[in-house]
Amino acid sequence: MITTILAAAGAAPEAENPYGLKAALEEGGLISQSVFAILVLMSVVSFYILFSKLFEQQKVMNQGKRVRQSFWQANSLREGSAKLEKNSAYKQLVDDGLAAQEQHEKLTDPVEAHDWLHGSLARSEATINTKLSSGLSFLATVGATAPFIGLFGTVIGIYRALIKIGSSGQASIDAVAGPVGEALIMTALGLVVAVPAVLAYNWLQSRNKAIARDLSAFSTDVLGSLASGGAVRPATVGATTAKAASPTTTTAKPTGAGATTTAGQTGGVQTRA
Repeated sequence: MITTILAAAGAAPEAENPYGLKAALEEGGLISQSVFAILVLMSVVSFYILFSKLFEQQKVMNQGKRVRQSFWQANSLREGSAKLEKNSAYKQLVDDGLAAQEQHEKLTDPVEAHDWLHGSLARSEATINTKLSSGLSFLATVGATAPFIGLFGTVIGIYRALIKIGSSGQASIDAVAGPVGEALIMTALGLVVAVPAVLAYNWLQSRNKAIARDLSAFSTDVLGSLASGGAVRPATVGATTAKAASPTTTTAKPTGAGATTTAGQTGGVQTRA
């Protein structure tokens, strides 16, 4: 009996959904099919930009972590730059700063060294930020236009459906609901494409702003090091750890007239006997 039921089920042809996506594309004709192809292309490109930008941003963030840990432990900027990755955004900032310092010595028109270096580093930052932001305008365009493209497909689908219903002379609810409902699928597809694009755009923009803040802070540190000949540099992680681990010592001098006792290495309370 079970074999008979399975055989009958296998022999029965699969009924096509009269109100699905395929029916909507057939109802809308060439225009609806073109709108569907455009929305699919937008969605594919949007997800490609999302994943490629996430990979690129994460690479720069990892470079920033390594820079904070080891770069400022080098004896000079040139030595620290040699230890960075070849295509690192932070290496580009350092190399541009060093090149600007060499170029300043060749200038015949007197320009303040600080202004020249600051302008060169700012230009380098802008180049990096522009590269990180490339492609995001496409996501913004998709988020703004995809619902209207889907709505256009819906309008054309409804128009064709109404013409077909009018020519057939059937104005019952079952004759109207099917074709109109099929046309509304295009609006839903437009929203499905637009919402992920808007979310991806906002997320990538926030990550770019975080990277830009780190690059700006690093650029300021590089400028300070260049302007001071390497004397000014931020506290490194290793130096901070070593300072925290060093014990506090107390140095006592013999008490007497005019003698001074100092508690701790720095910042001690002085008492005069």
